[in-house]
Amino acid sequence: MTVPAFEEYVPAIDCTCAGCAAQRRAAASALPMRYGGHPAAHGARRALVLATAAGVVLSSGVAEAASAASATGATGTTGDRAAEAAGAARTDPDGDSPQGGPGPLSGGGASGPPSSTTTTPKLRKSSRADIINRAKKWVSAEVPYSMLKYWNDGYRQDCSGFVSMAWDLPGNEWTGSLAAFGTRIAREELQPGDILLFHNPANPSKGSHVTIFGGWTDYTHTHYTAYEQTKPHTRKKTTPMAYWTNSGNYVAYRYKGLSGGSAGSGSSVTGFPGAGKFGPGASNKYVTQLGRMLAERGGKRFYTVGPGPGWGDADRRATRAFQQAQGWRGKEADGIPGPDTWRLLANGTGRDIPAAGTGSGTGAGHGDSNSDSKFPGRGYFRPGQSNSHVDRLGRQLVKKGFGKYYTSGPGPRWTEADRRNVEAFQRAQGWRGGAADGYPGPETWRRLFG
Repeated sequence: MTVPAFEEYVPAIDCTCAGCAAQRRAAASALPMRYGGHPAAHGARRALVLATAAGVVLSSGVAEAASAASATGATGTTGDRAAEAAGAARTDPDGDSPQGGPGPLSGGGASGPPSSTTTTPKLRKSSRADIINRAKKWVSAEVPYSMLKYWNDGYRQDCSGFVSMAWDLPGNEWTGSLAAFGTRIAREELQPGDILLFHNPANPSKGSHVTIFGGWTDYTHTHYTAYEQTKPHTRKKTTPMAYWTNSGNYVAYRYKGLSGGSAGSGSSVTGFPGAGKFGPGASNKYVTQLGRMLAERGGKRFYTVGPGPGWGDADRRATRAFQQAQGWRGKEADGIPGPDTWRLLANGTGRDIPAAGTGSGTGAGHGDSNSDSKFPGRGYFRPGQSNSHVDRLGRQLVKKGFGKYYTSGPGPRWTEADRRNVEAFQRAQGWRGGAADGYPGPETWRRLFG
């Protein structure tokens, strides 16, 4: 009987076989514990290759099996590691995204791993528009996915390198360090340029991933536009909230160096300029900004030319269509933008303008003529909102016996007490999960006021 011999080896950086590819991923994930590495991962830094004393040359299939078997003790079952090795050369639609560790920018597109950074540098200021526009450059260039190579801007061509580039960070970070550059937020507060991050500390190369939030695709907030670096190249894709796999583990973060400006507009406008900037006779940059935002939200059909700085009937009609899409009526849908209209447009939230002939999708209550029964739109009921609809909602909850979480009020400012009382009402209807999230929708509103 031939006695097997074991030999340690370091996989060649240019070898394309599945075994070497799997080992390179494992080696990259086994970062020092000071950077978030896990002790169990360090055993996978070097692979054991099974060879016989008779000098039999291993085929690629045997090498793959041996590589998977040797890594089992550190990261999971033999079947799991074999499947991962087999998937090294395929495209995973759910973001099979192994990544490199933290390090500085690479000069001249060098393909070797950089040395690790040890300090957090001062953050550069970036607007939401800056972040999204940088992300779009990689999408347009279809930058190939790689955890070993660097694009011509010096950023590593993996998911964390992509976010490092979009956030304009001074170096290449990874999923274990990106959170230090952001502030954790609730998913309901997501705006273009924020990120959704999942870091798996037990095995960073398995499941860890990060995407850039590009805006909600519709008013249900179940899907969003994701900018991400994944195989085979950078993409912009409608994605379930929060991601295809490990969805519950993704955490939302906002860049700490964020400055003013709205995503996709290329404008430095930071807030509502005032109703006096709009209407007959107005001509200024804010009218142009408004028209561009409306066009992006489904209002392009109203413009035969422009948008431009001169206020016209197209601006009024597009604004009114957007306001009606939120379920607003009367003076709230007069075609002149107010603070709420501007905020929804600038943040990429609220309902898009429906296509011609499809109706406004207002969610009004089944023909009930009572104005209280007409749902005003989800945008009114979110953290930071203060309006008469919140106050009316709270009073109706108390009237229906669902006000136990109020210690004072209710009042016009949306609070956690409002959310918990709405959730209690929704659960009383027999709803669970996303249907009882504490945020009123058209059916919640109808049952409260109908």
